[in-house]
This record gives sequence, structure tokens and C-alpha cells, in this order.
Amino acid sequence: MHPMTIEIWSDIVCPWCYIGKRRFEQALEQFAHRNQVVIVWRSFELDPHAPHASHQSVLEMLSSKYGVSQAEAIGMEQQLADLAAVEGLAIRAERLVANTFDAHRLLQLAAAQGRGAALAQRLFAAHFAEQQLVSDHDTLVRLASEAGIEAVEARRVLESDSYADEVRADERRAAALGISGVPFYVIDERYGVSGAQAPGVFLDALNRAWALSHPLTLVNTSAAEAQSCDDGSCAVAPAHGTAEYLR
Repeated sequence: MHPMTIEIWSDIVCPWCYIGKRRFEQALEQFAHRNQVVIVWRSFELDPHAPHASHQSVLEMLSSKYGVSQAEAIGMEQQLADLAAVEGLAIRAERLVANTFDAHRLLQLAAAQGRGAALAQRLFAAHFAEQQLVSDHDTLVRLASEAGIEAVEARRVLESDSYADEVRADERRAAALGISGVPFYVIDERYGVSGAQAPGVFLDALNRAWALSHPLTLVNTSAAEAQSCDDGSCAVAPAHGTAEYLR
């Protein structure tokens, strides 16, 4: 039986991607065929032009970009933090604006080693809860090491252009599929789920996609062995061999 492939486009600085990851994982825990699921992390940059060495806070960025007051920005962030807290996640308004291209290159490396989910989680927590700058190379090497990736290998990737083509390929594929925002989940190239949906929505999509790609196969049996209900009647065969019908 072939596995179900789920592609997840997300960005490390996207709060809904962080929340959506937790909600999706909750749905996956309830999915009967979770052991036959392959997760593929895909790259998506919300702001490709963000500076690599920025020390601007998200609150400052919100005030500048959307023309809101500091108090309004704090209110927006508090609502987000409250929603995240329900999922057991910490999101702090003091986090730093960051360019995520190099983080995505490391995620490509991690995925090749089967550690994509581990590094994604570590990067999310570092950015949202620990106010670490996830575009800084020293920081990225340390976080990759904490996720089980050799520090020397992580630094080698960061000091080269390794996995840049893979990041761009993911972004082109997203554009071809019409994906303009994240998180976005593509299940077996048949179902698309947009946003940090409730676990029940994810679970329904998983079940629908599984049923579509794994149709029920009827196993032939002899008439004597086949017991079923037809036209609202169920035949029950007592020990003496006659049949009673229940309606």
C-alpha cells in the first residue's frame, strides 16, 4: 500500500504556520493511517527582501508597515499570543524581523536527513519564543546542531549556495499551484488545505484524501459465506436452518 504524501509550505516567521503545525500534528495523531504518511516540508518566503542583519522588532515593523500605533500593534500581538497559548505555544511580540532564506536552505538539508520537522520546530521556537535572530549564521548553526544536524555540515551549507536551487524550486512550485499564502498543505496532490485550520478540518481532509487514493477492494466470497443486508432486510439463520427476517 503506497504512503500518503503531505507537502507543507510554510515560513519560519509566520505565526499561523507555527500554530498550524501544532494543529496539524494533533489531527495526524488521530489519523488511523498516520504511520503511512510522509511529510515533505516546502520552502516559502513571506518577505524575501527582509534584511539578514535586522534588529527591528515585529512591533516596530507592524507600526511602520501598517501605520498602526504601538498600542494597536501590541493589541494585535496579544490576540495572536492568546491563540497560540491555547495550543501550548509561546509567541512573544519582542521577536525580531528576519530574512528566512538561509533558514530554508538548512531546512532543505534537514529534510534530506529526515530531520525536517525537528529543525522546523526548533526554528519556530527560537524565533517566536526566544527572540533569536534566525537569519544569523552562528545562531542557525547552533539551532541546527540542537536539531541533530552536524554543526560543521550546517556551516558548510550556509557558507555556500547549497540548497538555494531547492528553495527556489519549492517557491516556483507554490506559484504554479496558486499558493500565495502560508501555511498551505497539499495532500497527495489532490487536496489543498489553506491556513491554520482546526484539527478536525485537517483530519477530515486526511480521511477524504486517503479514501480517494485507497479505494475499498471487494473480496469475493462464496454465497454461503456472504452474509449481508439487502433492501432493508437482514437474514438471520437460526440453528435449525430456517431464516428469520428482521425489519
